[in-house]
Amino acid sequence: MPETPPSLSTSFPTHAAHHSAAQPAAPGAGQTGRLHDAFQNQLVLNYLDLAESLASRYAARGRERSDLVQVAYLGLVKAARGFDEEKGESFPAYAAPTISGELKRFLRDRCWTVRPPRRIQDVRTQLLHTAPDLSQSLGRVPSAQELASELGVTPAEVREAQAAGSSMHPDSLDSPDPWGGPTMGEGLVSPDQPIEHLEELVCLNEAIQELDPDDREMLYRRYYREETQVELGRRFGISQMQVSRRLSRILVWLQRRLLDEDQAGRSCPTAARTCSTETASRAGSGVAAKVSPRRA
Repeated sequence: MPETPPSLSTSFPTHAAHHSAAQPAAPGAGQTGRLHDAFQNQLVLNYLDLAESLASRYAARGRERSDLVQVAYLGLVKAARGFDEEKGESFPAYAAPTISGELKRFLRDRCWTVRPPRRIQDVRTQLLHTAPDLSQSLGRVPSAQELASELGVTPAEVREAQAAGSSMHPDSLDSPDPWGGPTMGEGLVSPDQPIEHLEELVCLNEAIQELDPDDREMLYRRYYREETQVELGRRFGISQMQVSRRLSRILVWLQRRLLDEDQAGRSCPTAARTCSTETASRAGSGVAAKVSPRRA
């Protein structure tokens, strides 16, 4: 038994009703409006199976079939309202693109927790229809290259579209491991970079972006590439003493920048204290940075 379609009789504005708002109603106008409503209602009732069939094409894991069917019904109602039988077109040929368009818009706008680019969504939809047929013809799971050749896209787009499936209903970082291991969030934390320092790193990265490109380059090469002051002096065409003074100036500026953020209400006090330890006396210590200033 088909699912209940949206209410029909109260949702169709008729041409006769619009006409009567502008001019006095002509004799028989009410009857014409009722006939027009009856015609549209009958179209919808006759083609409920068309809407359900199109909805089933977009059924997949993470998508509620009942939601898809209701959206397809709305597309069917929209098609019935816009159909003009005097143009000689068949109603199914007119309604199918309208229903499919409503379903695609629903899937694009409502079914993604983390929404990927529209191009990747389209490729993923094509994969859902192509991959089973290609697997059957090959007798095995097709590779990304084979799927890309079949769809006329790049292998990178295929891999991205396959990975995008988890964006519809991503797993929680706090979800327990079925084998009794640590949660996903605990597994992503690096032992030498605890998650509690993440906010401090974000604040520091934002401050680094305000430096001049040459200053960022010097930070990158000193603390990420671990180049010596002598090497930096040759690279930048200055003396070792000038390199030391310049590094000191940069680190003091970062310290003040982070302290100003803390006083303004942004919580980065620990990062400021950490930065304060890297003053002129330690500018050449050679301690490697955890995050590249160049890539921040």
